[in-house]
Amino acid sequence: MNNLPVERRRWLKVRIALLGLLLLGYAGRVLLRAYSVQVAEAPVIREHVQRLQTRNVRLSPKRGTIYDRHGAELAVSVDVDTVTANPRELRAAGRDPAATARQLASVIRGLNVETVTARLASDRAFAFIERHVTPQQGAAVERLAIPGVRLEQEARRFYPNRELAAHVLGFANVDGEGIEGIELFMEDSLRGPEREFEAVRDRRGRVVYSDHLLDSTTQRGQDITLTIDKTIQHIAERELALAVQTFEARAGHVVVMDPNTGEILALANYPTYDPNSPGRFDISSRRNRAVTDRFEPGSTVKPFTIAGALAAGTIRANQTFDCGDGSMVVDEENTIRDSHHYTTLTPAQIIAFSSNIGTARIAATMGRSGLYRAMRRFGFGEQTGLPLPGETGGVLRHYRRWYEMDAATISFGQGMSVTSVQLATAMGVIANGGRLMRPTLVRRVVDADGAMVQDNLPQVRRQVIPTATARLVADMMTAVTGPGGTGIEAAIDGYLVAGKTGTAQKADYVTGGYARDQWLASFVGFVPAESPRLVISVVIDEPLIAHAGGIVAGPVFRRVGEAALRHLGVPPNGGGQALAEHSARLRQARREARIAAREAARAEREGRGNPGASEDGSDDSDVDGEEGVVAARNAYAGTPQPIPAVARREPREGETLVPDVRGMSARAALITLHRVGLMPRFEGSGVAVAQEPAPGAFGAVGAPVRVVLQRPRFDVDEAIDPDESGTVASAARVAAPATGAAP
Repeated sequence: MNNLPVERRRWLKVRIALLGLLLLGYAGRVLLRAYSVQVAEAPVIREHVQRLQTRNVRLSPKRGTIYDRHGAELAVSVDVDTVTANPRELRAAGRDPAATARQLASVIRGLNVETVTARLASDRAFAFIERHVTPQQGAAVERLAIPGVRLEQEARRFYPNRELAAHVLGFANVDGEGIEGIELFMEDSLRGPEREFEAVRDRRGRVVYSDHLLDSTTQRGQDITLTIDKTIQHIAERELALAVQTFEARAGHVVVMDPNTGEILALANYPTYDPNSPGRFDISSRRNRAVTDRFEPGSTVKPFTIAGALAAGTIRANQTFDCGDGSMVVDEENTIRDSHHYTTLTPAQIIAFSSNIGTARIAATMGRSGLYRAMRRFGFGEQTGLPLPGETGGVLRHYRRWYEMDAATISFGQGMSVTSVQLATAMGVIANGGRLMRPTLVRRVVDADGAMVQDNLPQVRRQVIPTATARLVADMMTAVTGPGGTGIEAAIDGYLVAGKTGTAQKADYVTGGYARDQWLASFVGFVPAESPRLVISVVIDEPLIAHAGGIVAGPVFRRVGEAALRHLGVPPNGGGQALAEHSARLRQARREARIAAREAARAEREGRGNPGASEDGSDDSDVDGEEGVVAARNAYAGTPQPIPAVARREPREGETLVPDVRGMSARAALITLHRVGLMPRFEGSGVAVAQEPAPGAFGAVGAPVRVVLQRPRFDVDEAIDPDESGTVASAARVAAPATGAAP
């Protein structure tokens, strides 16, 4: 450098100095920026990074579980995958929305490509692609590894027993919100409060860590234990479905209650639905008819009228009443008739023979106000307070608004309306010694830690009638299910049954009168009569094959009662010889009733008799339509056809072998298919003549099986069941008292 010219050396030094200054300035700027980043802007940068690496998560606690009274799960929440997307991230990765939608549709069956394309093309940061996918579909989506498409965990409501107690439980929607039933009524308890927290996410946007995650997984809504007994509920649903299908009815409902506590053990409706997929069923199938549908109760109200008069002291138990030889003129335009010509009857006989005239005479002793007060005290005309949405209180007009005829007709169940739950609750008054209990469906509510939130103890609303009066009326009602009574088909071998049949023509709201071809058959009672454990109300709406309450609803009461008493371990009355004699008497009484029914049916065909209906809208024959009932009973005589040869293999997981139900009755087919987890869908009535899928095929558990029924031809003279053992393989038995009575 010393050999360089002086001038050049000087410029070189200047340039080196300038370069040094530049480097020093750059270093200073870097240091200043580092200071700014590390100190001055650190909070802002940390917040930005945190936003990139974390996300706000809104957590809805897992919905509480619903149990039956013994702890069996009726409604649970399970974790499932939901496919979501960030359209902005997808667009940043250069992915085409339409192509991505088609790619997703290739692994998710039923995905709407056009809808998904529109969502992916939006400018939003979040979009649902498909909610609640199967594990297999979720795994397939992950394998696609599409930028911006990810799986989220959601809780889905699952009903492990499918249709069981569907109308009680209701269902929750895809967002976990209760829509109907207990799910809706107890929404606040089941859902629990929402929480929001920050969670770390991975490069695909999935939540991988949070201080709150471990704690959040333990958060859940409150658990609810119902009063429902799963076994009794299944029995009630099975027998109700069988009766509706056998008698080709429009609908039906059954309520089973403990009269001593007011606890509802079963509440069944038909038609029904599967709450796991409610959208596949007609909306009418989801109606909880037992609490929302009002109907005129007909003759089932007669015991309450008589109990009210006895409690008021306006009549005596041994008093006789003029029944006008079958006709009583109320005014110039209205006449009350009985189908049989009785002269005088006691209160017990009025119940046993279901005399409209006798009941009206008793009601007259109380006057309008007395009858109205008696009905109100039994709970008619007001809601029961059951924790289910849509409950109606029925209709009982104030006595000041009654017409001349109303005081008479209301006494035997015309001109007023009730619900099945009201009817069962009122019958509980007579069963438990005169106390009106508040019906309960929720037994207890507990939080996630097991602490008791709500414990519903039995509640007595009021003492309606004296205990002695209740016992007296209960004794009178046992004659209904004894020889000559209208409810002989409801009698249970080994147990004393107290009850009342009801057959009412439905109101015609167009004409203002009663529809001639629309009936409502009912039976309500309790068992054992001397120490009641069960109140059972059965209502069958618009049966076609027959319409008398004793014939249509009575057998449902018997079969539900038999199975429920066995389940509860209630021993029969007496034993040994006494029990055998009681069963023999019942068999003989049923046999005589069926013979009487056969004769009545033949007489009607030959024009020698016309059971018909009373002018007041109640049917007093209890024998109309017997040929159809006999046909239904004979439908159980078929024999199964051999299963065609098919290639055999073991069923895969979730599959079951379809049994052969051809030649079986509807009842037998129903039970056979339910045992293997299949759901029958009946067409027609009578014996099963065809089915789809074919016998021997494999079907998914819970899948429907189409069963075609056809009624066989028969001779009515051969239709009386000759079975000396008293077992009848039928869903419907003919029951008509030899003396004749109103239902």
